[in-house]
Amino acid sequence: MSYAIVGFGKVGQALAHAFARKNIDVTVASRRPPEALAPQARAIGPTVVARSLRDALEADTIILAVPFGEHREVAKALPSWKGKTVIDAMNAFPVPEELDGLPSSAFVAKAFTGAKLVKGFNHLIAATLAADPIVEGGRRVVFLAGDDEDAIAPVAALAKQLGFAPVKLGKLNEGGALVHARGRIWGPLIFQDLFKKEQ
Repeated sequence: MSYAIVGFGKVGQALAHAFARKNIDVTVASRRPPEALAPQARAIGPTVVARSLRDALEADTIILAVPFGEHREVAKALPSWKGKTVIDAMNAFPVPEELDGLPSSAFVAKAFTGAKLVKGFNHLIAATLAADPIVEGGRRVVFLAGDDEDAIAPVAALAKQLGFAPVKLGKLNEGGALVHARGRIWGPLIFQDLFKKEQ
């Protein structure tokens, strides 16, 4: 499995720290050229490599950590997303009217035609996401939601590899609603920093 993080702001960098902590290779890309990201990427760790967006999108699994309004630009970079898993780590807040009642991830899924989309890693603030997820004999929880059950399993495996405790919420418009904003109200699980004790 190859991984890329698209977006290298606070959340993108926090996720890069999580990969670096476990020595897992990850490509990072943003609107800025790779040379602009390279010093920061190197400072996070040797397994974090800055590449162009085009190169980053060759990964099997792409984590979207761009501002919500920019996801369409990323989607246009590939003619087809078939065979790719897209992890939506973005939050749309306040919710744009164009969503027309859809959870933001269901709206994003429409742009990434053919991809398997999973909502994940979006409910923690960047500083918490960047911190070691293993705390006092427990693991920090990350919530995952998606309409394709087959897509959630590999993302849960990645979350475990990164040291988190994945908790599946089910479909986007069911349990997934807990990690989506509605209008000007955050979903009830957003910003909840929870731990799962080791059994």
